[in-house]
Amino acid sequence: MNKNTYTTVKLEKGEMNIYNFNNIKLHAYKTNDFIDDEVFIIEKNNKAVIIESPCFYDNIKELTEYLKNMQIAGILIAYHGAGATFLPQTEKYATVNAKEYSENGGGKALIDNFTNAFGEIFDNSIHKITNIIGEGKTTIDGIDFIIKQTNEAFDIQIPEINAVYTHMLGHDCHSIVAGAGHADAMIAQLNEYINKGYDLILTSHYTPEDSKDADTKINYLNNLKAIAQKCTNAQQFKTEIKKQYPNYSGENYLDMTAGFFFA
Repeated sequence: MNKNTYTTVKLEKGEMNIYNFNNIKLHAYKTNDFIDDEVFIIEKNNKAVIIESPCFYDNIKELTEYLKNMQIAGILIAYHGAGATFLPQTEKYATVNAKEYSENGGGKALIDNFTNAFGEIFDNSIHKITNIIGEGKTTIDGIDFIIKQTNEAFDIQIPEINAVYTHMLGHDCHSIVAGAGHADAMIAQLNEYINKGYDLILTSHYTPEDSKDADTKINYLNNLKAIAQKCTNAQQFKTEIKKQYPNYSGENYLDMTAGFFFA
């Protein structure tokens, strides 16, 4: 499946890009919200499993309307725990560490920051997890998922569409990189995706990508480490990164990365 082979349904705020795999469909919801969230719906036999949740009230309303004729079997809540007014009666699935991340850990800290930044338009209520899952195969209403736990939450392999979901990739935007060790871990993960030959790499903050995009990101991460070694402070580091990647988005993520490399 080519990442550009989809049909688009324009919504009032966001848009839905639909990939057709014959007996199964992937609906990729581009929210167009302030933090570029993406939500993914795997539909099979008019039943659907959702990956992640929108967290702004207008997106919640819009996506709920879009889903009104589908039977929702469950929502996998990995890295985005906010937005609990979205389908509140639906089963919610997460690993133990993802639940902790959203309720008390780094995810909760981000939710608090977003609440301060966006105010009443942001739904800071946290999804109540009804089903704890572990690593390995999880089947929800006939749709198989392979769960891989990460430090913060979990990634998801979707065998029927040869796709994998993770938190961030973004081949032409900055990412939060918590030092050289974290960069190496990201590179190893991306190499794994390339070696496994996934058609699509789905992430929470970008439209579906592919192995070429993963390769581009690996080159960026290696260069990021090399630039950091030559710099003596965060400002010098950021200046050089922006010079070499002038069209990259996510400057706020670059600020955070600089803070990690030059604490």
